[in-house]
Amino acid sequence: MGGPSAEREVSLSSGRACAAALREHGGYKVVEVDAGRDLCAVLTDLQPDAVLNCLHGRWGEDGCVQGLLEWLHIPYTHSGVLASALAMDKQRSKEVFRHAGLPVLESVIAPKADVMAQHVLTPPYVVKPNNEGSSVGVYLIAEDNNGPPQLSDDMPDEVMVETFAPGRELTTTVMGDRALGVTDIITTGWYDYDAKYKPGGSRHVVPADLPDDITALCLEYARRAHDALGCRGISRTDFRWDEARGAEGLILLETNTQPGMTATSLSPEQAAAVGISFPALCAWMVEDASCDR
Repeated sequence: MGGPSAEREVSLSSGRACAAALREHGGYKVVEVDAGRDLCAVLTDLQPDAVLNCLHGRWGEDGCVQGLLEWLHIPYTHSGVLASALAMDKQRSKEVFRHAGLPVLESVIAPKADVMAQHVLTPPYVVKPNNEGSSVGVYLIAEDNNGPPQLSDDMPDEVMVETFAPGRELTTTVMGDRALGVTDIITTGWYDYDAKYKPGGSRHVVPADLPDDITALCLEYARRAHDALGCRGISRTDFRWDEARGAEGLILLETNTQPGMTATSLSPEQAAAVGISFPALCAWMVEDASCDR
């Protein structure tokens, strides 16, 4: 847990919650490791039976730590090297989704300087890093915006510019080969970092109050996205749904191979809604751990 990414604090929260749940479940000796540059040496010294990967963002979610664990031959949770790297690269994962016949938005990768100099796409559109999560560094450029966005200094040199999709924010967790359900995420504004992780930042309706065909499509698309990327263990796929367009208004945004495991996180809520407690979910992930994922 932890690590050096922009999502360090969320990862620490996920790690602490999972460690407490596994201790509550019983039968596990749990050691919490804040991943630093000495991670290889720490794991070599610990010789764990399995690693529950609660890292979020770069290095922990993009195939890097998965490669280290393969090298050390330590069984680990969630997706393997290739699926993790693909899912973390938003533009390349879209190419995989398109090939699988899944609906995605138009987007381009552009130099940060170009994005700040002129509208790369016709507004409204969204600007975000191509390889971060948790709504880190996301800019919404409205239709009536007079000029291009002025991005912060900590944004990468190249960013993704993506057509804005109106509508409701939906998400579906896949656990193994099972799609657990659909959550409707209700906020007063943009579903940003604070809305995701601060208490009261958003309201989660699970199961979502949706037409049966939209629920079925969310479950189907999430499973297909999970399989197309080659995911393992737990993943969570996010959608936008424009009610006025019916089934054609359902758009796949991205798939997260390391969903949050905090008190306000979506995947544990969906598991609980189908009768899987948080300790049982964490135990399932540990028992599912392996190499060659």
